[in-house]
Amino acid sequence: MVRIPGSPPIDITLRRSAASRRFSLRISRLDGRVTLSMPPRAREAEALRFATEQEGWIRRTLSGMELPLQVGPETVVPVEGRALTVTPYTGRGVRVEGDSLLVPAAGGQEAARVAAFLKVLARDRLVTASDRAARQLGVTYSKITLRDTRSRWGSCAHDGGLMFSWRLIMAPPAVLDYVAVHEVAHLEQMNHSPAFWALVERFCPDWKVHRNWLHQHGHALHRFRF
Repeated sequence: MVRIPGSPPIDITLRRSAASRRFSLRISRLDGRVTLSMPPRAREAEALRFATEQEGWIRRTLSGMELPLQVGPETVVPVEGRALTVTPYTGRGVRVEGDSLLVPAAGGQEAARVAAFLKVLARDRLVTASDRAARQLGVTYSKITLRDTRSRWGSCAHDGGLMFSWRLIMAPPAVLDYVAVHEVAHLEQMNHSPAFWALVERFCPDWKVHRNWLHQHGHALHRFRF
């Protein structure tokens, strides 16, 4: 790792790659991590010089990104597409009241309580959406698993198991429903053929709108740290 000094300093992870013929920079949209790929025999001093020459671009890119946000009191968290403010209170259980997500004051445990609430709600909504889609398509699934995946929002295994990212509960309900239809449709068509997309469109006519929402805004759901 090398560091460009400044306010704030920029840490850059170096990655030597046999396929690299030149220096190249990448900034993750998920966590703002800066990675510099370099040829196997290049020197770190050369890498630092290259990165320093690109400092302006790096800082402009980072300043325009939504970087990771630790959830806590007063944090605004999306829940089913609604912006709710995490608000500690003296009651029991996490609940929604108006534009507030009321969380029992628990000495710094608010983030864990919010995450637990979201996961339970996600399972409830995804089971409901998957059951509905399965009835419409005349198929059955074996189980539903929730994970915190970054590379995909859902998947369908050959044994009929469905996997979803629990962070879908932060997206608008129609987006969650689309992902459920998408994965359940794979029980009939384990591919992305025209026949598959025709099946998706049959039960989710606006699927392109919801897929585009995930492409444009899905990365922001990963910025929340619990």
